[in-house]
Amino acid sequence: MKVLITGICGFVGSALAESLLERHENIDVSGIDNLMRPGSETNRTRLRKLGVAFAHGDIRAASDLEHLPAADWVVDAAANPSVLAGVRGSSSSRQLFEHNLIGLVNILEYCKVHAAGLLLLSSSRVYSIPALASIPLKVDARAFRLDDSAQLPPGLSQRGIGPGFCTIPPISLYGATKLAAETVALEYGAAFDFPVWVNRCGVLAGPGQFGTADQGIFSYWINAHLRHRVLRYIGFDGTGKQVRDAFHPRDLASLLDAQMRTERSGGQRVYTAGGGPENAMSLAELTEWCDERFGPHRPQAAPRPRNYDIPWMVMDSGGAERDFGWRVEIPIEAILNQIASHAEKNPDWLDTSGV
Repeated sequence: MKVLITGICGFVGSALAESLLERHENIDVSGIDNLMRPGSETNRTRLRKLGVAFAHGDIRAASDLEHLPAADWVVDAAANPSVLAGVRGSSSSRQLFEHNLIGLVNILEYCKVHAAGLLLLSSSRVYSIPALASIPLKVDARAFRLDDSAQLPPGLSQRGIGPGFCTIPPISLYGATKLAAETVALEYGAAFDFPVWVNRCGVLAGPGQFGTADQGIFSYWINAHLRHRVLRYIGFDGTGKQVRDAFHPRDLASLLDAQMRTERSGGQRVYTAGGGPENAMSLAELTEWCDERFGPHRPQAAPRPRNYDIPWMVMDSGGAERDFGWRVEIPIEAILNQIASHAEKNPDWLDTSGV
């Protein structure tokens, strides 16, 4: 089996490549990356040592994909991953759409030519911000929790948010590109008869992630705490009670592997994947964990919220468990310990990440 990974030198792309190689004896993994993300060059040498064929190119340029070898499957891990992309930061709104939509169309044309299946890594941020803000929550000392006594809206259960949760705008410019990408990918697959799986991923986390305040929050928080960089609890009264769940790319790789092995046509094609309630924690709880590991470091309170901030996001992976027998195996404690060990061994990691 031949697999092409776009964005292969990023944290997720490189981790998926390594994990898929470990899972298969007869697999050929290649990839393309424009090396735009600070730190991505560090993964290039590691991938080559694993026998991964690398092409320096940009998926926004159709000609950069023309000479790539044919693959059976494409894993698209090349999109801009920040919910603030196009609004704040280094990328413009036009660049956001070029990365997440124009680049995707070029990938889909590649799939059409080579009859390759597509595994699209989508996002938990395709959901309606007002609907997310209206999720019934209760507050304990350190975190927001789902209020199990309230009536829950469609698509939300005690296990978290599923594919059926509301996607009515506003969902952010970033979320709009990801939701549009899902539709375009599924339509291409139906029109040109190649399989497409869409996975709305929660927060992916692990050692070697290029963490910033806007993405890779677990890696960023641990590295910044260890180095006594300024940390801020933004919004929600500046208390750090906002909650996310996390899962490791190695667990994601097992889901993608199961999907590539599935010959089912039709039926459900969009799944949610994340750490679930067992792998969820608030920023305040993460700070407490860091205090115990590294010693105390107090974040600053910044009560004023930003656009697109939400109080709680936990993914329900029940559909993936039902259809593929998939469950998260790596607990959040192990993920945090791996990130912390990497941070201790790499004192310049935030600089490498462009922070």
